[in-house]
Amino acid sequence: MPAAGPVGVSVTPFETRADVVLRVAERADELGLDHMYVAEGWTHDAFVLLAQLAGRTSRVRLGSGIVSVWSRTPATIAMGAASLQRCTQGRFTLGLGASSPPLVEGFHGVDFQRPVARLRATLTAVRALLDGERMPAPIDGSRALRLGVRPEGAVPIALAALAPASVRLAGELADEWAPFLWARSQLGPGLELLRDGEARAAFDRPTRVSVAVPVALAPDEAAARRLAAWWLIAYTTRMGPLYPRMLGERFGMAAAVEAVVAVADDPPSELPAAAEELARDVTLFGTYDDAGAAIGAWFDAGADVVDLVLPPGRPEEELFELVAVGGRVAGASA
Repeated sequence: MPAAGPVGVSVTPFETRADVVLRVAERADELGLDHMYVAEGWTHDAFVLLAQLAGRTSRVRLGSGIVSVWSRTPATIAMGAASLQRCTQGRFTLGLGASSPPLVEGFHGVDFQRPVARLRATLTAVRALLDGERMPAPIDGSRALRLGVRPEGAVPIALAALAPASVRLAGELADEWAPFLWARSQLGPGLELLRDGEARAAFDRPTRVSVAVPVALAPDEAAARRLAAWWLIAYTTRMGPLYPRMLGERFGMAAAVEAVVAVADDPPSELPAAAEELARDVTLFGTYDDAGAAIGAWFDAGADVVDLVLPPGRPEEELFELVAVGGRVAGASA
């Protein structure tokens, strides 16, 4: 397998089996993967689940990948992050993002307005509180407070940014940029946006690039095509306009997106031939034997870390095999 960098795994909100997530984390810990990240959407509270993972693992980094900036106040995010840094003995990364209009408005009941401004305000306040400073911009007339218990060590903050302005913000304010469903062919332009943001930062340090890539690896090509079709259909038809707009308009893959949407109501859906290039650009697509080259291609494109986003609802043995694939690649690059 080609040389690479750190490789870890994560789960989406579609994965509702908390017991399976716990066992996947244990396996990642045993096999020496870099991290295990848990997303939060409309199912499990990520901070609670991560506290459970902290008690079942000893070395793998744990993180929220991601928690929405609309779901909690900056103060509750900072308290949760400080507590998880203590529970994990310094292994926690706080992943934040703007989420999507369907989830923010349909679940949290909050207007999805000016998301980049919300990201900036939240990151600025969380960072200040974790650094022991007082809450920025309290309500007029109130006394700004600090965290009563500071984290045991610095808490890295990752931003799951997709829009150009938010990618620049990741470079300016975050420790990591963690895009999901980003096209590998577009990673170069994304890095340019990130460097623009770094030029505005108050501190001089590079932002790590931790790409979250949906896994469409399987024992054979036919099964891999079905997994790739599921990922593309789910995120172009069920998660609001963000992903189809990004893939179709910004990345110039409109015909592929249209082909995916056309088969969405015809399960079991197969990957259309017109969408194969898209699948290879935004997912880890192929057989298990192809995994090393597929992961290595992301490092060659500029990633510092590759996060294997596991397909939800799959048999536990299949998920364990995918974790093992990541472990073999990680071991080969150590």
